[in-house]
Amino acid sequence: MQLAARERVRELTAVLSVLSLAIVFGTAGGFVPDGSLPRIDGLVTVIPHLNAALSALALVTIGFGVRAIKRKNVTRHRAGMVTTTLLFLGFLALYLYRIALEGPSEFPGPETVYQFVYLPTLAIHILLAVLSIPFVYYVLLLAVTRPVSAIRDSSHARIGRVAATLWAVSFALGIVVYLMLYVLF
Repeated sequence: MQLAARERVRELTAVLSVLSLAIVFGTAGGFVPDGSLPRIDGLVTVIPHLNAALSALALVTIGFGVRAIKRKNVTRHRAGMVTTTLLFLGFLALYLYRIALEGPSEFPGPETVYQFVYLPTLAIHILLAVLSIPFVYYVLLLAVTRPVSAIRDSSHARIGRVAATLWAVSFALGIVVYLMLYVLF
């Protein structure tokens, strides 16, 4: 199975990316049937705050992973990036749960801030999040389908730099969006 996956990393990346984005956009588009998820009001209320914390932690773990690999510490790099992936999965599960139940949050601030700051920031955040998905899948699949010695001969490092950068900027902009929605206004 691992050998077959090793030879099909690009195809698996494409399939996983399309499925993931379909789930995200389907949920955001309101395609989750009403009543299909249990509503836990206390949780729904704290999800934005939890997700901001998860995003901040993910920024730290990305930095940890990048720093570790620059020091050639593969074990710590792997730990940092696996932790980032788990933080992202937790973020995504909470985000999708909240979106399925409540839809997107409305911007509470002034119209000029909405048009010229919030919307562009949100658009860039979403664009980078979407763009990062195939890069992240690709480097993760390279990492899990090859021994460490073979990863060095793959495009893992080159694509990983792109994935980490897109992911980190998306997380950071997500925190900015959170601050505009729940703190500043």
